[in-house]
Amino acid sequence: MLQEFITYINQHHYKVHGIVVIQNGEKIAEHHFEPEVRRNLYSATKSITSTAVGIAIQEGYLRLEDSVLQYLEEELPENTSEEHLLHLSKVTLERLLTMSLVDYPFARLSCDHWLKHILSIPLPNIDQCRFRYNNFTSYLAGVLVEKATGQKMMEYLKTRLFDPLGIREPECAYSPEGYYYGSTGMLLTVNELARFGQLYLQKGYYGGRQLVPESWVEQASAKQIENKEEGYGYYFWRQKENSYAARGKWGQICMVIPERNAVIAVMSDLQEDVASAAMNLCLWDTVYPKL
Repeated sequence: MLQEFITYINQHHYKVHGIVVIQNGEKIAEHHFEPEVRRNLYSATKSITSTAVGIAIQEGYLRLEDSVLQYLEEELPENTSEEHLLHLSKVTLERLLTMSLVDYPFARLSCDHWLKHILSIPLPNIDQCRFRYNNFTSYLAGVLVEKATGQKMMEYLKTRLFDPLGIREPECAYSPEGYYYGSTGMLLTVNELARFGQLYLQKGYYGGRQLVPESWVEQASAKQIENKEEGYGYYFWRQKENSYAARGKWGQICMVIPERNAVIAVMSDLQEDVASAAMNLCLWDTVYPKL
């Protein structure tokens, strides 16, 4: 079922590393253009962060309405104004998950203290709940999980997520302060990414255990906010055919397609948006119809 996809990728010399297709709980297709190793998920890492949030909420550590001030007050810059404190009090976990903070830019940080920098960004438009994609929100969400649970993210998820999925000692990126990055930097193989998608397809159930609350899978994968595409959940992108995906730049994708009981995972290094879009379209044109 992958021959058309493989031919297209080879003809265009696209740097796709590998693809895995699971349907009805069984791997039905797999192809590796290069040896399978762990690679950066880039922003598909955000979907791991979302999962950690859902587990922490289930365990009573967090609530969607919690404000960043409840966990990060000691990280605030000195002499923070009362007005800014009021604005920060409206930065709830749910606002972070939906990226509905228009004052946070999509930017890289080069300073040594990311939290102080992010928490000092003025929020004059705090009451405007509109989608604006950025990395600051998912970084903050990951930090909240660590603060609330008192554990490092990799430690917290080890027995709750990674070990049950057969993902042994995964690597991730950290901020200069030592917090889990949360936005990018998780390294997985394409098969490991596919198993993560299967977990969501099975509504949080995997290997005889409910790893993630079914209610969280439904919330995280549903359209929580409008964007220029099919909508956005809690660090998951809505897609056509009632599907959704974890997505990272340069062609990292894990598509969950409930109506076909299928998962498609791809790892790539497509450093042009046009190539990434073309590869994604090829998946819909050549792989999806065969499910």
